[in-house]
Amino acid sequence: MKLVTAIVRPEQLDELVRALADSGAQGLTVTDVRGFGRQYGQLAHAREAAGLDSRTTEHPVALLPKARLDLVVHDADEAGVLQVILKCAGSGTIGDGKIWVASLDSVIRVRTGELNDAAI
Repeated sequence: MKLVTAIVRPEQLDELVRALADSGAQGLTVTDVRGFGRQYGQLAHAREAAGLDSRTTEHPVALLPKARLDLVVHDADEAGVLQVILKCAGSGTIGDGKIWVASLDSVIRVRTGELNDAAI
């Protein structure tokens, strides 16, 4: 079992959720979050105009609105979920987001007490 977490642009969220549901996702959680990446929340052209590269924080840090998706998936479904996220969330520009995957030791469905794969 895997926990797939994706940080994406909020404007991509509706399309991404539809695509994940269409691909068979059994459930997901969405959280509104704010953060910054290598650009410290600044647009590339603003950083270049200020003479800054991606390794300096001399320019003020801006926390940009993002959406966080968390999905618990079977190991066999991981690759398909990642492809859906990449296809829907990727525009090829700075700020598209990040995806990470973590292994899960156990999952329990609270309502029924089902464990692990049965709980997904």
